[in-house]
Amino acid sequence: MSTEPVLRIDRLSVSFRADAGAVQAVREASFDVGAAEIVAVVGESGSGKSVSSRALLGLLPGYATVTGSATLDGEELTGLRGEAVRSLRGRRIAMIFQEPSTSLDPVRTVGWQIVEALRAHRRMSRRAARARAVELLDLVGIPDPAKRVGSYPHQMSGGQKQRVMIAIAIACEPEVIIADEPTTALDVTVQAQILDLLRDLRDRLGTAIVLITHNMGVVADLADRVVVMYRGEVVEQAPVADLFASPQHPYTRRLLAAVPHLGHGAGSATTRGVQVPAATGEARSPDVTPAQVPALAIRDLVVEFPGRLGSPAVRAVDGVSLEIAPGAVLGLVGESGSGKTTIGRVAVGLVPATKGTVEVFGDDLARTSAKELRDVRRRFGFVFQDPAASLNPRASVGACIAEPMIVHDEGTEASRRAKVLELLDAVELPTSFAARYPHELSGGQRQRVSLARALVLGPDLLVADEPTSALDVSVQATVLDLFRTLQAEMGFACLFVSHDLAVVDIVADRVAVMSAGRLVETGLTADVLRTPKEEYTRALLAAVPVPDPAEQAVRRRARAELPART
Repeated sequence: MSTEPVLRIDRLSVSFRADAGAVQAVREASFDVGAAEIVAVVGESGSGKSVSSRALLGLLPGYATVTGSATLDGEELTGLRGEAVRSLRGRRIAMIFQEPSTSLDPVRTVGWQIVEALRAHRRMSRRAARARAVELLDLVGIPDPAKRVGSYPHQMSGGQKQRVMIAIAIACEPEVIIADEPTTALDVTVQAQILDLLRDLRDRLGTAIVLITHNMGVVADLADRVVVMYRGEVVEQAPVADLFASPQHPYTRRLLAAVPHLGHGAGSATTRGVQVPAATGEARSPDVTPAQVPALAIRDLVVEFPGRLGSPAVRAVDGVSLEIAPGAVLGLVGESGSGKTTIGRVAVGLVPATKGTVEVFGDDLARTSAKELRDVRRRFGFVFQDPAASLNPRASVGACIAEPMIVHDEGTEASRRAKVLELLDAVELPTSFAARYPHELSGGQRQRVSLARALVLGPDLLVADEPTSALDVSVQATVLDLFRTLQAEMGFACLFVSHDLAVVDIVADRVAVMSAGRLVETGLTADVLRTPKEEYTRALLAAVPVPDPAEQAVRRRARAELPART
């Protein structure tokens, strides 16, 4: 690894013009990246991570002001405009964007998009560029690349689209790749594959990588050095082992303390010293006794979705049976496409079952009339994965929370308002937020509003679908603490759907593991996540990065020794 930096950022500042005055997003940030080095830039949303990286590529809007210096092999980047920056972008410095679904052109094949990236910087025929596109898809691990080069983005999984973004980024073999949250919302197995791919590209091509992430497990797995940003400033820099072993800045210590660690169980993600009952099988009896009616009982569930244009039906859930006792939390885990979200939606009557039975406190949803189903649904709460999409942007926060009470004709206007204020206080938001609109809140604040709305009717069963998947670790820790506190106080049962096994380890009494629509293993959280019986569960656990560089290196070697899954 060269000691001479290929990328040098010196007192970089970025501000944005606004009606109320300039907003300072980055304040005199300075750090270097050496050739073939992976530097992780970490911090919460709004800390300036992505803004500083976009400034290097000239991707900020016209109302942004950039000062300071950023050089690539001695060439100044911040003053480049027009053709000068376009000729450099993609050829010498490239970016892997956070969300491939919005970064890839939906009306062009992935092959076309790789070809355009190649021909923009290299003189080559379209046929030669297409052949190179096939090679690149093969390099990033896309199966059957000669066929998939003609696929459209919507025909590929999230992990495959992210690999296509990487193929575009490395097409011209740049000196530096900026990877902006390249694994956010990916399954742990796909995430592990992407990290292996980035590491392999660094080793084979000598590419320097700037890794922007809030996942400290990913940092421990991949990074050589870490740059910590807080409120637009670089507050700490250190080699990865040193930073995890001995963080110096108070913010870094808080950040690391907030990270859930698979295997440490309940309480590992507290940041405010909240003490609540441990979410383990021993803390309370999570099993359904003969005298109890299960909060949720699913038996031999099959869910099929009709195929398109005459293609056969897709079986999303295949013969699943599970139960949740009153007051217990069941973590439902597995890869994308395993059927987790479908089961959650079936449980609250949003998706019909093709076969099997679904009972909520003894009521069979399939045999319930429309009027009775309305009454049964009063006992449900649902926390959606994306609160920005599930909250009405035209309604105030107070109106969003109160809506279930209005739908079920619960209380008076005065009592509804009082309940809204009570719940805002319960989820630790100022009561003044009732007058705000969803777009005026951060992601973590919107997720708390979504939780308040789900709890407004005092449900007996809560379904939480990936409620923390896109949150910063400190915000995630706050939401998890809040969830555990409210669950202990209100006693609702919960189906907690997640691909983050460390989070499930914190909140769940029992765990059910899904794969390809089938239930492969279930049991107490401690048993399934410590001593799994099934090979699939072991592979899933081995793919989880932990926030400890030494431990993660051991886990990575162990994962490499596991038999390949087909």
